[in-house]
Amino acid sequence: MKLKGKVKFVNKNKSMFFPTLRKRVDAYFVENQLSKTANATMVIKSIVLLAGYILPFVALLVWQPAMGVSMVLWLLMGLCLAGIGMSVMHDANHGAYSTNKTVNYLMGHSLNLVGGSAFNWKLQHNILHHTYTNVVEMDEDIQDRLVLRFSPHTKVKFYHQLQWVYAFVFYGLLTLYWVVAKDFVQYFSFKKNGVNANSAAQNQEMLLKMVVLKIVYFFTMLVAPTMLFGIPFLQVLLGFLLMHFVAGIILTVVFQLAHTVEGTSHPRPSADGTIENDWAIHQLNTTVNFSRNNKLLSWYVGGLNFQIEHHLFPRVCHVHYPAIAQIVRDTAEEYGITYMENSTFYDAVKSHIATLHRFGRLPNINEAIA
Repeated sequence: MKLKGKVKFVNKNKSMFFPTLRKRVDAYFVENQLSKTANATMVIKSIVLLAGYILPFVALLVWQPAMGVSMVLWLLMGLCLAGIGMSVMHDANHGAYSTNKTVNYLMGHSLNLVGGSAFNWKLQHNILHHTYTNVVEMDEDIQDRLVLRFSPHTKVKFYHQLQWVYAFVFYGLLTLYWVVAKDFVQYFSFKKNGVNANSAAQNQEMLLKMVVLKIVYFFTMLVAPTMLFGIPFLQVLLGFLLMHFVAGIILTVVFQLAHTVEGTSHPRPSADGTIENDWAIHQLNTTVNFSRNNKLLSWYVGGLNFQIEHHLFPRVCHVHYPAIAQIVRDTAEEYGITYMENSTFYDAVKSHIATLHRFGRLPNINEAIA
């Protein structure tokens, strides 16, 4: 993260791709008299997913079903937890849910409802990932994690050869790590490296808020069911872990299918922090769509299978991505830019596994060049 503030994109060829595309997308909304933010479909989806997370928990407390039924309810909560992350808080924290900042703030903080920190997420995702996609020095979302290697520019360890086998187990730990430790790790990291530019007083207030919310979350999910409702703690703990494992696998896999697949590039800045490419073209070079025609999947993953459109227009609500995708594809083709996509979810997963396998064996590029 040392290059924060120094990395810049230089549109050396003065490409008019993005200005042209932006005019065409803007024209689509004007001509069809549509808002770029949420519509009724988005509101209904939000209600369904939030209810699917909250109501099963209420049912667990009130009716205290047997272990088997209890695990099914926790599993449903995991599915909806992932759905909230992909479909509700994601758009809201990009400012794409509503033109009303208060609505975006409230819906964005649905992330806090499931144990995360909206503030940290905005820094990691909106600023670092969206600006510096697949630039390993900057993009935290594709930096190596424990025993996983997501970039061709980092050191290969012997165990990486099997990461295509064990990766999905570790994916299941994502949200659990997130609610337990990641927010605190990021808080101190972003404060140290300057990504978080808040004042000392603002940071102290944010840290206190984060601690309080974590205590409330863990008390609600783990302590209250046993202490106040008499549910066996082991049953609660197993359900809680199942919920997070399900959510972790879904969230991580869906994200990785857009950036850690065959065909994407992993550019590195020059010594002076320059990436010689137009920022918008860089997004198409590092991002892949998948299952664009699968309406059910598109509904659930919040349009994250339209990652190209999302990266180019993050302030447009995802319910509009299917309509503008053809505009993006046609304009990219007009300017000779490859628009990458996997036609099915299966193809995307297969491509991701192949990439994990390749990165597990690929030599360090710097060492190879040397």
